Amino acid sequence: MGFITTKDGTEIFYKDWGAGQPIVFHHGWPLSADDWDNQMLFFLENGYRVIAHDRRGHGRSTQTATGNEMDTYAADVAELAKALDLKEAVHIGHSTGGGEVAHYVARAEPGRVAKAVLIGAVPPIMVKSEKNPGGLPIEVFDGFRAALVANRAQFYIDVPSGPFYGFNRPGAKISQGLIENWWRQGMMGGAKAHYDCIKAFSETDFTEDLKKIDVPVLVMHGDDDQIVPYADSAPLSDKLLKRGTLKTYEGLPHGLCATHPEIVNPDLLAFIKG
Repeated sequence: MGFITTKDGTEIFYKDWGAGQPIVFHHGWPLSADDWDNQMLFFLENGYRVIAHDRRGHGRSTQTATGNEMDTYAADVAELAKALDLKEAVHIGHSTGGGEVAHYVARAEPGRVAKAVLIGAVPPIMVKSEKNPGGLPIEVFDGFRAALVANRAQFYIDVPSGPFYGFNRPGAKISQGLIENWWRQGMMGGAKAHYDCIKAFSETDFTEDLKKIDVPVLVMHGDDDQIVPYADSAPLSDKLLKRGTLKTYEGLPHGLCATHPEIVNPDLLAFIKG
């Protein structure tokens, strides 16, 4: 574990365990590298080098007032990849982290990236517009911002208690530990960075990024995702990718990596080995 310092002086925290082909994990909003504990342990046991960082403004990284947008997020990843000398890496991103992966991989130096995975990811673009009629209205994201400002601590209980993990569904097996760990990770980060990141994950258009990517990409998404609705995300991303593979999980929620690792992890391993 350690830190790199970016060109603008931001300290980015990262974990780096094991040896072998590197797998880099990119977390969702407003979480941290800790959201990948299950996957990191799984792939470490399977002989991979596993790396996860806290995005600027999140977790243990600097609580930045500036740079909380996709261009800077991707530039931070590029600096991390260079500092750790990552070659032929697999980049796996969940939710906002999937947008970060798309934005980074489309710009990565030759030889840095072998494959990529987008899980419950925000591309191509979340917000509704004339060009994206199936998106979510801007009022949804305005509501996120208002809830964060009004009572961030309560908001960060409500999200994982309900739609994030599908715990609001009839018959759901609720994990209090997952809810509290989500809250813990969220409250570690900076309110300003989290506020800004709502715009970054909802309004960034990743269409051109997806078109540029020439490595194999696995697109994984639960069709009961209440945070990033399935129909306006995964199938559209798959169509834009040159070498995309779409894997849809019936009935699974947005936070499927945490609720169903026994399903997700083997599929990730098969894709990476394939």
